[in-house]
Amino acid sequence: MKPLEGVRIADFTVHAAGPFCTHMLSQLGAECIKVESALRPDIFRKPHAVYGRNGPASFDQVASNKLSIRLNMKHPEGVALAKRLVAISDVAAESFRAGVMNRLGLGYADLKDVKPDIVMVSVSSSGQTGPDSHFAGYAPLFGAWGGLGFLSGYRDGPPMEMRHVMDHSVGLNAALATVAALHRRRRTGQGSHVDIAARDVASSLVGDSLMSVSAGGHIERLGNDDYRMSPHGLYATDKPDRWLSIAVGSEGQWRAFATFAGLAHLVSDDRFCSADTRHANRRELDVAISAWSVGQNAEAAAAALQGVGVPAHVSFNTHDLVHDEHLRQRGAIVDVEDNGGGRRAAVGFPGRFSVSAPATIERGTPKLGEHEDFVYGELLKMSKREIDGLIERDVIF
Repeated sequence: MKPLEGVRIADFTVHAAGPFCTHMLSQLGAECIKVESALRPDIFRKPHAVYGRNGPASFDQVASNKLSIRLNMKHPEGVALAKRLVAISDVAAESFRAGVMNRLGLGYADLKDVKPDIVMVSVSSSGQTGPDSHFAGYAPLFGAWGGLGFLSGYRDGPPMEMRHVMDHSVGLNAALATVAALHRRRRTGQGSHVDIAARDVASSLVGDSLMSVSAGGHIERLGNDDYRMSPHGLYATDKPDRWLSIAVGSEGQWRAFATFAGLAHLVSDDRFCSADTRHANRRELDVAISAWSVGQNAEAAAAALQGVGVPAHVSFNTHDLVHDEHLRQRGAIVDVEDNGGGRRAAVGFPGRFSVSAPATIERGTPKLGEHEDFVYGELLKMSKREIDGLIERDVIF
């Protein structure tokens, strides 16, 4: 049995961050019913130039495992039907701009009226309250607002735009908060409204920098540098765009590295004879290491350095991750089926449980409205005549 079996989610989320939250919960066993409309289907069902695909951008990455129904929530009967769905659910999740659900008549107070112990999860750019709560936003803005973008990128370049890593971090935080709210409900019988601000999540990832600044420190973009370690960074190897990551943290590691790389003469060089001097002269040291690394096979060099106790590894690209045996065996990378019947790699749930069934993806990406017979017919006990009438009135549309 999976940890969240028996939990049902009415999923009103769109795009990436909110859907990734419910996607994680569905892998834990929750029955997740994705609510969309043909008038406004999830944008990730559409081709997206950013990802260079002719088909849906990454819908299968956040919607596999889910059930799909159509529901026009701009129709008064659609709002009433949404409430009927919430009334038989444990969680109602949404990721619209703050205030949208209230204007639809589906805010937390409205949902409590039909399900007093409902756990409502709202994922937005800046939260449901505060002076910036009206702002909409996508992943690059989350990182920019939260400070993560400023700390990412080349030392002498601009802040680095953060994309899906930001959405997924927000979604995973939202999933954790949802589980906490469900645990509280189980102990107290009380539901709650979980408010997740994406920019808050970004700021939570740079807590060390925030602490340093609050103590009077100065923070700048480091690129691949470290505040203390040297050598520390990514070094080009004998193949284009194949990088070797090295992080030397002790004198023993430095001597082992220098000996292995044929740079033993640098150990006694005044510029590199201590951690402080190496760090102060790290640009000159990087030149010497780069001259060595450019002739190395990244995989072979990483393995050999590890063998002599030096932290080193190939900087994995997406091809490496998708085909990595370790990630595959653990289910961290899995294959999912898209709407066209094809299969491609996706991120699995990152946790493992010793006393429950593993989190898995058990069905492919749903077609729009694919599970209406089950949801409207079996769960909500609606007759075919009633369903057909709602379709004719564009409530189910």
